[in-house]
Formats: sequence, structure tokens, C-alpha cells
Amino acid sequence: MRRLGGHLACLAGALALAACGGGGSSGGGSTSGGGTGGGTSGGGTSTGGLFTPPAQVALSTGEVQQIIAQAVGEAQSRGQPSVIAVTDRVGNVLAVFSMTGAPAMTKVSTKTIGGQAAAGQEIGLQGAMVPSTAAAIAKAITGAYLSSGGNAFSSRTASQIVQQHFPPAPTAVGLESGPLFGVQFSQLPCSDLSERFNPMGGSGALIGPKRSPLGLAADPGGFPLYKNGLVVGGIGVMGDGDYGYDDNILDVDADADEAIAFAGAQGFLPPDEIRADRIPVDGTTLRFSDATVADLGPLQTSFGAVNGPAGGLVAVAGYTDGTVRAGTAYGSEASGIRASTPAEFSNSDAFVLTDGNGNNRYPIRGGTDGAAVGTPLTAAEVRAVLEEAFTVLSRARAQIRRPLDSRMQASISIVDTNGQILGLVRSPDGPIFGTDVSLQKARTATFFSGSNAAGDLLATPVVPGVTNVPAYVQRVRTFLGDATALTGTFAFADRSGGNLSRPYFPDGEVARPPGPLSVEQSSQWSPFAVGLQTDLVTPNIGAHVAFIANNGTGADTPRSCTQLPATSQGTPRIANGIQIFPGSVPIYRGNQLVGGIGVSGDGIDQDDMVAFLGTHNAGLRVGGIGNADPSIRADRIVVSLAGGASVRLRYVSCPFAPFLDTAEQNVCQGL
Repeated sequence: MRRLGGHLACLAGALALAACGGGGSSGGGSTSGGGTGGGTSGGGTSTGGLFTPPAQVALSTGEVQQIIAQAVGEAQSRGQPSVIAVTDRVGNVLAVFSMTGAPAMTKVSTKTIGGQAAAGQEIGLQGAMVPSTAAAIAKAITGAYLSSGGNAFSSRTASQIVQQHFPPAPTAVGLESGPLFGVQFSQLPCSDLSERFNPMGGSGALIGPKRSPLGLAADPGGFPLYKNGLVVGGIGVMGDGDYGYDDNILDVDADADEAIAFAGAQGFLPPDEIRADRIPVDGTTLRFSDATVADLGPLQTSFGAVNGPAGGLVAVAGYTDGTVRAGTAYGSEASGIRASTPAEFSNSDAFVLTDGNGNNRYPIRGGTDGAAVGTPLTAAEVRAVLEEAFTVLSRARAQIRRPLDSRMQASISIVDTNGQILGLVRSPDGPIFGTDVSLQKARTATFFSGSNAAGDLLATPVVPGVTNVPAYVQRVRTFLGDATALTGTFAFADRSGGNLSRPYFPDGEVARPPGPLSVEQSSQWSPFAVGLQTDLVTPNIGAHVAFIANNGTGADTPRSCTQLPATSQGTPRIANGIQIFPGSVPIYRGNQLVGGIGVSGDGIDQDDMVAFLGTHNAGLRVGGIGNADPSIRADRIVVSLAGGASVRLRYVSCPFAPFLDTAEQNVCQGL
């Protein structure tokens, strides 16, 4: 991994790189009664299933104006001119307001594990100058996408769960990485799943989920927005000129961006009982906000009082035309996510992505890779895996939702070995981020389990001074002591590849070197430079940032991440980037890889379980397909360490007693 950032000119130079981008199973059976409902407050009319879908509500233009006015008023009282962005739940940018004197550009933090990257020594996105509008939008999308009717997470929460130790603090050195390590590189501007802004309006103008210019943000200053207990959007603020993260959760920060965003969210904050600071993970309570109401000045609620005197609405290329618009109601056809029809999916609780005209964007279909695999996944097999996985999801106890004993909510994606989407389904109130992430996970597990991984990585162009993707192949082979690694000899789940992507191997042990898919030196790591995951998409992000900074002049990044070679379908196998935290497994027909499943939206062990048991149960139901044989799973790989020690990679990890309708334990054991 090499340096991208330092100055806009470096990013503008990446614009030309866009052309490189390529266009008796445990837990099986039907769901029985018992447990509680979905835990969604303010729910709509029940569909007769196990979940109550959220009511369809949205922000009005007047409410968007009020939110902006409140934030601007707080920024004025603090003397920090800022950029304020507001989005709806599916990522549509409803308005961006730039105060007079707000910084046009913001620097991505150069803080690393080792201290501070020296000038000229930044890697990944470290030190990059990005438009402040892009940073504000990313923060707003983070608050909206990570939240639901059962959990409310902020960009401060995101900071806590993506770092090299969890919780991030000087006293936590030696603990494993955050549960969503790597999620910041999702919702990318190059994702083939995420929709793009349509300035011409029409039926597709508000279709989501929309992309984020910088992925998800770890910089405080982004909050979800709620009405009647339902998430309806997010607010993001960028004013201090530093796009960073909080590496010490033990203290209380006086962060102006966060306080300004918190002021904007007044009257639209989530219920106390679902905020991150009511949700523990692995014994650590998450963090929602260091700002409190007592920190705020008197609220300014009049948009007319600030629009003009304090600044004005601005257009952002690829996101907004500079006007204020109302949000779209999640669950409506216009939002891009709606309840499925019986013909689309048998489970009445299922939601799907839609094109705004009634058509499922990703209807169930068979694989496109018959020339490579012989017998690709059939539509009936894809349906069986999705239905069985959804059944497991519906029975599972949520980890991050409130009230306790709510049902898990998440997204499920299935792909073939070309990375083509064969089906995608969601529960009614799963966090939006899980849609793109579930697809990333499915593609990542399939890619690293396939025979083409090494060849595709080796064929990726080296961008001098920016990225060197081919080098990771030899790093993996040397690290594992296997000259044939990444040629399909082992099945990799995302948990396995994630092991190799941590800045310390084994995870958290600071005396150890980095994994071969991480940065070359542990001291270089930051949430903006994580290794292969960053290097695969750095040229795309650079091109997109230049597109925004130049007001839409020139080419935007292609709608397909990475510069890997395209398959027969015209796109690379990982067309929305890779993901490096758990929740996926490859799917096999005997010893032949035929695809993969990814799950995202709740606890990572729950995600693992739904993917693993869903695949297993589908195999029992239709025959012929299933999980990888235990003999080729990545947990058969033992890595030799200095001093004579050794560590075995991991494959999946399922919750101990996960179901609401039974007391079954160790539900994945022996499968």
C-alpha cells in the first residue's frame, strides 16, 4: 500500500485511473412460535409474520430546514463555520448547507498506531484532502445506515467498533479488533449495488440505498435522525478540518462537530432505550455521544434567519442539486426497499430492493458461471439457501437490538463465482448498511475460496506511489508457507480472511507482525489504511473525490470497484470491494465452489450462523449443495509464528444458545 493523500492534486491525478476499473441439522426446520417480535417501535401494520415492518414516515422539507437551522445556530455560537448535510434513511441527500467561512477541504487524519505519519509517508487515504461536503455527507449516511428501530448508532459508535482494539483505549492494548473492523470501507462511491443521484428527477430520483462519498465515517459528528421512534435519516457536520477518529474511549471529548450535529438532531433524536450507550458488546457498552444537551446554546429553529446571513445551500456533484427536498419513506416503492411479494419470496416478512417501478432489482436466478463450474447454482437452489437462511435469521436472538430478546434483523446476499448477484433479501428493519456489506461478504468469501484469486490480484495494475495489489499474493504465500495459496485449495469464510487482515496476527497480540492482507508494518495502520481492502479501492475513491472537488467536471469513478480483471459478465468478481469482518461462507457442490452467501446487520456471530446454517439446511432440503467439506476449510490452516508457536485460522463462530424458540446450544457444532 502506498500513499494517496497529501494534496488535492494527487487525488485529481487519480481521476484518470477510473478507466482501469472494470465496467438433521441443528437449527433447521420451520420457524416455530415463541420469543418476541422484531422489536421495532412505531411499527406499521403486521404482515402476519414474525416481524412488524416500520411505519412509512419521512422528513419533510420544513423539518430538514429546521435541522439545518439548529446546527447552524450552534456552529455560530461556537464560532466554527461548518458544512451540514442531511440525508434520509436510504441515503438520499436532502440538503447540504455550507456556512460562510467553512473549510472547503478537509484533511483525512494521519494518526496511526505508531503515532503520526510523517509528511510523505502517508499510506492509503491518510493525509488526503477531501471536500468538506463529502465528509459531512459520509457522516450523515453513517448515522442513518448503522441505525434501525432497535438500535441507534452514531459516527462515534462507528469509531469504537472499527479500530484495531475493542474498545479503543490505551488500556485495551492486546484485545482483539472491533467487531465491525473494516466496515468503514463499505457503501463505497464505486459500489455496483449503491444507487446514484439522478438530477433529472423522475421515478428513480430517490431510489436507495445510495452510495457514500467516503464510505462510513469514524469521525464524531454524525447522528441518526428519528421520528416517532423510527429512523428517518442522518445529519453530518464537518467544520474542524480533520476527518479522523477517537482512539481513546475512556475520556470525554469536547468535539465541536459532534456538538453542532447533536444540536441539529434536537427533536429528532432516537429513544433513549435504543441508543448505543444502552447496548453492550462483549462486555463493553457502546458510545453514542460525548455531547449533551447541557453543552448546547439556545436552539435556532428558523431556516430563514440563517439561509443567506450565515451561508447557503450548495450543490454537490453526484449527490444534490443545491435544493432542499423531503425524504422518501423507507418501505415505500419510491425508497428502493419494500416488502416482497409472494412470487418474489415465500416468507411474508421479507423485504427486497426495488427499482421504483415495481421490479425487484435482484430477483432470484441461477448462476452465470457454467463455463467455469460445470453445474452452476440453480434458481431453486438459490431460493432454498435464501429461504433457509431467512428462517434461521427469524429464529435468532438479536445482539445489538433493543428491547432484549428482539429477533435478529439483517440482509442476506448470494453470489456466483463471477460475483454476480443471484438473490438479495432483507428483514423489514435491518440496518441499511448491511445490504451492501452482505454483498461484500458474499463476494469476498467466494473470491478468496476460488481458483482465480491469485491470478486476479496479480493482474491488477500497480499504481506507482499509490497501490501495489499484486504484492499481496506473495505476502500471503510466504506467511502461510504455501506456494499455491489463493488458488482454490482452501475454503475461506470472511472470518478466515479477516484473521489475515488484522494489523497484528493473532488478532490483538501487539508483539506479533501484521497479517499478510494488512499493512506491511503494524505501526502504519489506521482506519484509513488497513491493507488490501483499502488498496483495492483507493484509485476509485481518489477519482470520485476529484469528481466532487471539480464540481462534476471529468469522469466519476465507474460503477464497479477495484481494478481487477473483468469476468465474462463484464465486471470484476468483487465489484463493491471486499469486507474483512465475519458473516459469510462459500457454497460448494461437492468439492466444486459454486458461490457464496453473506449476512450482515446484527452481531457478527449471528451473521456467521445464518450464513453457515442457512447453507447447510438448504443442502439438506434440495441436495447437492452445502458448506465446504471440513477437510478444506480454512480452519485447517495452521500458521507458524516466531518462537515456535502456531495459530489455526478460524472459519465460523456461532452464538452459544442463539434461538428464541428453543434452548438448543452449539448449533453449528459438527456440521
